[in-house]
Amino acid sequence: MKKKAVIFPGVGYTKDKPLLYYAGKIAKECGYELSYIEFSDIEWSRDKLKDPGFLKQMEEVCLKKTEDAIVGADIGPEDELVFISKSIGTVAATAYAKRNMLKPKQICFSPLVLIEPFVADEGAVLFYGDSDPLADYLAIERIAKEKELETHRIAGGNHSLETGDTAADLEIMKSIMDRVAEILK
Repeated sequence: MKKKAVIFPGVGYTKDKPLLYYAGKIAKECGYELSYIEFSDIEWSRDKLKDPGFLKQMEEVCLKKTEDAIVGADIGPEDELVFISKSIGTVAATAYAKRNMLKPKQICFSPLVLIEPFVADEGAVLFYGDSDPLADYLAIERIAKEKELETHRIAGGNHSLETGDTAADLEIMKSIMDRVAEILK
């Protein structure tokens, strides 16, 4: 049995940005083999990300890219699997798991409400900001309560889970990564 972690970025939030970079480092330190999904060739803008039609279209594009990438990740039925995702990546990760009847641990940063039909009733941990202009935190909390998911709300957190106060943001990042390490150990 191998330990595999798949990193699902946002459209503009790549694997090299803090949440995914440090979560990936922690996963590697915990013995996970990393695979990365790329959404870098998608044309997007902040305005487009607020458009439900665009998001639904991106869901399908990202899911297709995920399916293509996972084929090369050599994931077996016995592997311990974790999906670490951000923004639209949370939709691709949860939808892929549901469509393929997988039950990975799911670490979702800034999940979009579009995860609702896909996210499993267990095994997902949601980190979200209550000042995120791209996701309704009250809807995320409702989904989490209905499905009994672990949540971590960042007071004043935007879509990158940052508040604008660098010292506070570093403390927030540390607390998030401490929880990620607990999940992966």
